[in-house]
Amino acid sequence: MDQVFIRGLAVDTVIGVYDWERTITQRLVFDLEMGWDIRPAAAEDELAHTLNYAAISERLQAFVEQSRYLLVETLAEELAALLMSEFGIPWLRLQVTKPGAVPAAAGGVGVIIERGVKTA
Repeated sequence: MDQVFIRGLAVDTVIGVYDWERTITQRLVFDLEMGWDIRPAAAEDELAHTLNYAAISERLQAFVEQSRYLLVETLAEELAALLMSEFGIPWLRLQVTKPGAVPAAAGGVGVIIERGVKTA
């Protein structure tokens, strides 16, 4: 399966379980890999046959900016379900990083989930 990817997409939102976290926005960073057969788009050089990463990025940003989840895990699950449903994505791998959550973790902390079926 081919993959379309988005890496390092930063979005500010309200996220966290502590009272102080509910009063500020924090930056989350998203890395997304999506299974997609790119051959039809390549054969016709046609945007209509591809997985539009610009549209996906915009939808992800809008959803996350409006969200108010306590847990990164919940946000990841809801976002994966939304993107798969709205864009017809058969498989995705989503990494959500919360850079400032643990100051000693230079690369941030977060979750990685895979959903759907990765076909050949």
